Amino acid sequence: MTCSRRCAATGSEPPVCSVLAEASRALIALGSNLGRRREHLQAAVGGVSRLPGTRVLATSRIFETQPVGGPGGQGAYLNAGVLVETRLTAPALLGALLGLEAGRGRERRERWGPRTLDLDLIAYDNLTCDAPGLTLPHPRAAGRAFVIGPLCDIAPEWVIEGQTLSARLQSLDQSELRVTRLRLD
Repeated sequence: MTCSRRCAATGSEPPVCSVLAEASRALIALGSNLGRRREHLQAAVGGVSRLPGTRVLATSRIFETQPVGGPGGQGAYLNAGVLVETRLTAPALLGALLGLEAGRGRERRERWGPRTLDLDLIAYDNLTCDAPGLTLPHPRAAGRAFVIGPLCDIAPEWVIEGQTLSARLQSLDQSELRVTRLRLD
């Protein structure tokens, strides 16, 4: 991955550094279908807000959806989205998100299995990246209403794969996307 911006801490180019001199905006998708789902999402937003050089600009409403893919018998998910401004590089932000997941008891036993907390870095400015462990924009986000719906709540004009989130949401089946009365704050 290459980037023309320099690291604030070391002056090196990403991904060697973890903090950029200039802030970037990123979209993060949140999901939970185990335990105290809302509490997991709230803790994630709190954790993201405490990351170095990062501030939460907007949080979506909470949506409830049925699981997509994975083993049968899973409970419904609560999904939400967060728009952040951060000086962390994309790899550093992803690493921090994985740490927040682990802190809430996330275990990666099976693909698309149930989880206490799932935090996906969906987009980071207009960066396109295909590196080991990090693909931006997220490779499956554009076709998933449970991701696009919450993100459209907070950044409807954000463009992913040549389409705004609002236009993309209109092209998706939204029948399983249900807005809840629950809030992240």
